[in-house]
Amino acid sequence: MIGFMFMARGPLDAVPLPALFPQLSASEIEVLRRAARTIDEARVGEPEPEWLWASHHAAFPGSGPGAAVILLADIVGPAGPGDQLEFLLDVSWTDQGELSVSAVVNVACWCDVDHATHDADALHMVIGGETSLSQAFQASADRLVDWLADPRDPDYWRDRAGLPAR
Repeated sequence: MIGFMFMARGPLDAVPLPALFPQLSASEIEVLRRAARTIDEARVGEPEPEWLWASHHAAFPGSGPGAAVILLADIVGPAGPGDQLEFLLDVSWTDQGELSVSAVVNVACWCDVDHATHDADALHMVIGGETSLSQAFQASADRLVDWLADPRDPDYWRDRAGLPAR
């Protein structure tokens, strides 16, 4: 989907935020770091919270297939066999070369037509105008932390989104 195999992985302290976002000031980088720490603190049950990043996407790589993800938190929730629950926060480039920040709750599809997965809830923000990257990241992190406090049950999220139950 996003090309996880081409992304570096590690704890938050290993993420080279200034290199990934050279346009940000030191104080804006600190906003990202604090917001990311709140996500790590909400990752109950994970032995070592892990972040994924793509340094080669720090500059806009041009439009192409798939999202050009720069930074990603991917938190897999508990789910039974054949089911899926995933909480995501990413900073990516749009095809138009704008930065965007997204927070998403993703669940397996149980529709008559198999769509594979559905976003049970999502927050997408394109950076520009009134919204800075640090503000969008903070808002997305806050939303993700709130979602992580809700039941970590795929059926809860499908019901909440009005999706078919398994």
